[in-house]
Amino acid sequence: MTPTISIVGRSGSGKTTLLEKIVAELTSRGYTIGTIKHDVHGFEIDYEGKDSWRHKRAGAKIVVLSGPGKLAVIKDVDEEWPPSRLGFSFLDEVDLIITEGYKKAGYPKIEVVRKATSTKLMCGKDKHLLAIASDIKFKRRDVPCVDINDAKGIANLIEKRFLQKQPVSGRSGKADLIVNGKQITLKPFINGMLAEAIKGMLKSLKGCGSPKDIEIRIRG
Repeated sequence: MTPTISIVGRSGSGKTTLLEKIVAELTSRGYTIGTIKHDVHGFEIDYEGKDSWRHKRAGAKIVVLSGPGKLAVIKDVDEEWPPSRLGFSFLDEVDLIITEGYKKAGYPKIEVVRKATSTKLMCGKDKHLLAIASDIKFKRRDVPCVDINDAKGIANLIEKRFLQKQPVSGRSGKADLIVNGKQITLKPFINGMLAEAIKGMLKSLKGCGSPKDIEIRIRG
């Protein structure tokens, strides 16, 4: 599974600003980064009168907007997709996924605390708390407290803990299994066996050539 960390904090604490700086810093180091913005209140990117809005109003369950160099998908879902499923479906070509939000999810978290907003931690007792980014000095021995403006220092922490030297573009022979939207952890032996079996099967099929990325979806 692609490493995933969450930037969390109260509204107005500076989560987005810090996330921007971290993404810029890691990108400058050659890593490919994907982000997920969690909106607990829901959101709307389609507007009345637009062609895509008219498609949805007519009854389309999924609308895809496609253009040179960019695409967007508007899809109705029965329940909110977790970051693992979003990563599998849309962010499989990145070295790291950074989410803004998901404070209750079981991902490593960097909590942003700004004294102008609050002096208390939301995730102080969370076992997944990775670091604190703040303009307050917290006396914690279990997690590092980094200056809220030190994006380079936070990027160093993330790189050391989660990022491999080999970028995603150089990795191969890896199989991911998602069942009912849930990531299933595969042991290395099973992972390799599954990947090799599928690639071997494809060699006998016309038009497959030398596949680099393979997706198989089975609906029960």
